Amino acid sequence: MIARGLRFLAGLLLLPVCLALTQTLFDVVRAACPAGGWPSAPGLAFGAGFGLWLLVFFTLPRPVRTYVLAHELTHALWGAAMGARVSKLNVSRQGGSVTLSKTNVWIALAPYFFPLYTALTVLLYGLLSLFMSLERFELLWLGAVGLTWGFHLTFTVTTLLNRQPDIRACGRLFSYALIYALNLLGIVLWVVAVSSVSWRQMGGLLGSNLAAVAAEIARTAAAVWAWWSNK
Repeated sequence: MIARGLRFLAGLLLLPVCLALTQTLFDVVRAACPAGGWPSAPGLAFGAGFGLWLLVFFTLPRPVRTYVLAHELTHALWGAAMGARVSKLNVSRQGGSVTLSKTNVWIALAPYFFPLYTALTVLLYGLLSLFMSLERFELLWLGAVGLTWGFHLTFTVTTLLNRQPDIRACGRLFSYALIYALNLLGIVLWVVAVSSVSWRQMGGLLGSNLAAVAAEIARTAAAVWAWWSNK
């Protein structure tokens, strides 16, 4: 009961962070695409891959088993990284499961914020770049990153529309807030990575948005307290 209460409180504290990250995404996209301008070639490649996946997702049979495999492998990967013993991985179109010797919030929620296929795409590119020049394939790689990220986001959203034991176990407010914040942060980081926006600029935007949200909360709290005191 205490742990659930603490997670609920953490979820409340994450809500302002979610608001600040949302505003930061809009700010970063505006900075990356100035009025009358076009995104950079890397940005277009990333967006094209993302758009291609959306076309596939909404027009062709969905590769549910491929997503379930990624979902369960992510549980297993994060579990192994945190010292759990992994066994009995089962995957089907109806769902999947993996047996772990222990679990925690990060292991339970990892599939909803960690894009496994995107991570593998980045890892493969990094490994190959150690042995050969891949500059001519950079745009193709960024397209693959956009496609796999789209895969992760679309299946995450559709999965969360159904009741998930992982979400119930960790608390709905905390789970949704954490998943939203980490996915949004990932999008912001990738927009910066494929655009002319600098990391310093992104950090400044995020910091100012966090400060603005905190100030607004403080003003609202002060107004509510004043109203209550004079009631």
